[in-house]
Amino acid sequence: NVKSRGIMGEIQLSAILGEILAPEQYEAQYRLDPNGSEMVDFAVKLPGLAEGEYVYLPIDSKFPGDTWANLADAYDTGDSAELRQRRTALEQEIKRCAKSIQNKYIVPPYSTDFAIMFLPFEGLYAEVVNMGLVEVLQRDYKVNITGPSTMAAMLNSLQMGFRTLAIQKKSGEVWKILEAAKKEFATFEDVLEKTQKRLQMAGEDLEKLIGTRTRAINRKLRTVSSLDTSEDSSDILEIQ
Repeated sequence: NVKSRGIMGEIQLSAILGEILAPEQYEAQYRLDPNGSEMVDFAVKLPGLAEGEYVYLPIDSKFPGDTWANLADAYDTGDSAELRQRRTALEQEIKRCAKSIQNKYIVPPYSTDFAIMFLPFEGLYAEVVNMGLVEVLQRDYKVNITGPSTMAAMLNSLQMGFRTLAIQKKSGEVWKILEAAKKEFATFEDVLEKTQKRLQMAGEDLEKLIGTRTRAINRKLRTVSSLDTSEDSSDILEIQ
C-alpha cells in the first residue's frame, strides 16, 4: 500500500544519509516552520549567516508506486497509446508531488529556497529524467529530483562544502596561533642570544681561570722546592 511504499523510501533515504553525513548534520521528521505543522522526512543542516544558526535543506521521499507500476506494465504490453497515457499519468503525479513539497517544506528563512525530491529507484529516476522533467520541476516548483546514486553524490558534495567551510572558519584561529608563535619565537630568539652571550662570557672567565691563572700558579709553584719527605703536605695545608 501507499503508506508502506512511503516508509520504504524513507528507510532507504535514511540509510544513504546515515552513510555519508554525521548524525548532527541532519534531522529526521523535522518541522521546518516553527509555527507550522508539516514535517519533512529529512532536513540537512546548512550553516546560517550567524554563528550557531542553521538553514535547512528539505529532502522528502516520494514513490508513486501504482503509477510507476502501470507504466512498467505498458512497456511490457508494447501498446503505444497506453504507454503515452501512463507516461502522462506519471508526469502529472511527479508534478503533484513537487508542488506538495514546494507548498509544505520550502519556507525561507527557515529552509533553503529549494528542496530535494528523492525517488527510491534508479529506474523511476531515469524515467523522470528521460521525460524532461528535471528543468520543469526546478523552474516551476524549485524542486530538484535525485535517485539513490545522485543523492549520494549530492550529499558527498555537501560534505566537502562543510569541510571547506570548517577550514575557512578555523583559518582565522590558525593565523592567530601562527602570529603568536612568531612573536613568541622572536622573544625566544632574544633570550637565547642573551643566554648565549652569558655562556660565552662564562667560558671566557673559565678559560682565564683554568688557563691563564692556572699556568701562572704552576710557574710559581715550580720555583718552590719539594717538601721534605718527612713533612706531611696535608698538615701544612691544614686539609682534614
